[in-house]
Amino acid sequence: MSHELWVHKFVGGENVPPDMDVVREVLEPYEISEPVVDDEGKAHFSIRAADGGEADVVASDNSVLVDRPARGEILVIIAELVSRLGAVIIDPRDAAFICRAEEHAHLPGQFQKDAIIIEMNGRAIQEAVMGPIPRNAQ
Repeated sequence: MSHELWVHKFVGGENVPPDMDVVREVLEPYEISEPVVDDEGKAHFSIRAADGGEADVVASDNSVLVDRPARGEILVIIAELVSRLGAVIIDPRDAAFICRAEEHAHLPGQFQKDAIIIEMNGRAIQEAVMGPIPRNAQ
């Protein structure tokens, strides 16, 4: 199943640009394909974690899209990225906002009520967006 996770930063209910220096700093230690920049200035690249899991990434002025993230270490990388940016994850399938308590107050008002507050780590993201981890995978 294809899955998209959008990483957005909100301050006072407004979407603000993510710090691309932080994005590079978090992702550089991992195997990354050569970025391709499209006509809109969005950088498209793939990332591979040590466990072989992959995801496609699109970084733009206002968000970072993680497309088809694998279960496992890729989600750990996403959790680090979200935490370091002080951002939230938007799961467009359910229109769910997934965040730490620190970012909850910065969400637009209409999204605060239904936001899912988690400890930002790979396991919690996986359970929030992909369902419970099978017992044999623990």
